Order: sequence, then structure tokens, then C-alpha cells
Amino acid sequence: MLSATPLSLPPDALEKTGRSKEVLELGEVLDTGKRRRKIKYNTSETRLTEAMDSICERILQYKVHAERPGSLRYAKGTSQTMNTLKNLVDKGVKVELGVPYELWDEPSVEVADLKRRCETMLEEYEEVVESWYFHHQDEKLERFFCAAHVLGDSDQECLNEVWKGDMGMKGSKEESEGEDGGQTHDAGEL
Repeated sequence: MLSATPLSLPPDALEKTGRSKEVLELGEVLDTGKRRRKIKYNTSETRLTEAMDSICERILQYKVHAERPGSLRYAKGTSQTMNTLKNLVDKGVKVELGVPYELWDEPSVEVADLKRRCETMLEEYEEVVESWYFHHQDEKLERFFCAAHVLGDSDQECLNEVWKGDMGMKGSKEESEGEDGGQTHDAGEL
């Protein structure tokens, strides 16, 4: 089964679209004389659609960090292994991975497969996501979507994984931070 972590709704996906005072007017006024229906943007289907549009595409920002366990293997930023290999290349050591150096930072086949699975999962569980958005936002999406609808009982251990850093490895702070200096991977990122 899919790991819930990189395939989740990032916490900022809805926040980025949260224009709380905005109101949408639906319907036509033209010759019918009918009034337009007004709905708050924060609870509109438009907001949900905007938030969901790039969810699966964002997975391509993740890298595989082979030195980490479980779903924590997927995080933004260069893995310690790749960082070490790049440092060796910078020092003039010939490193042969079977992939041209220019492609080392491209999404791996595994990450591209996660993106494809994400797209399939969103199609398959579209009604569940909508149900959460319109009726259950008081529950964490992680629990509502992943635990109750997607993951089987034996696959739910990924929901309890907690990031504890790179356990004392040199340079781990920089490698575990994103462009904005913050933590880039949260096992409960939904």
C-alpha cells in the first residue's frame, strides 16, 4: 500500500488559498432577473480544487533518502548519500552511478511512481477527500483519509512515524531543512 506521507495534502495547500473574507458569486443575472448565489471562498469547491491541483506534482520535489526508515525515506532536499557523492565529484573523484551527473537531481523512478500512484489515489478517493473538506475538517485529514479509508490495518504504522533528525550524522541540520530553513518532512503532513 502507499505510504501516506508524501501523498498527503500539505498543511499549507489550503492555507495558500485561504482568502477568508472573499466571497464567490455563482449564477447568471443577465435577463433572468435571478440573484446570484453567494458562498464563502473558504468553504467553496473552488478552493478545494485549487489546493488539490498541484498536490501530486509536488511529490516530484521529494528525494529518496535511503539512510532513513519507512516513509521517512521520502523528503525534500538532497539525501546524505547524494550529498556525499557530489562532494566526492567536487573533489575530483570519479563516481559512476550508471546515470549521467546532470540527472542526479532529477526525480527518481520511485518518486515518479509515487506521483503516478497519487494521481490514481486522488481519482479513486475523490469523494472521500470532498467529504472531509465539506463535512469533517474538524478531524485531521491524515486520520480521516489515510487511517479510515486508504490504508489497511497492517499499513498504518507510517502514520506513527516521527522525524527525529538524522541521528547525529554530520550536516544533518542543513540537509533536513528546506529552502525556507524549516523542516521539510513531517510524517503526519496532511
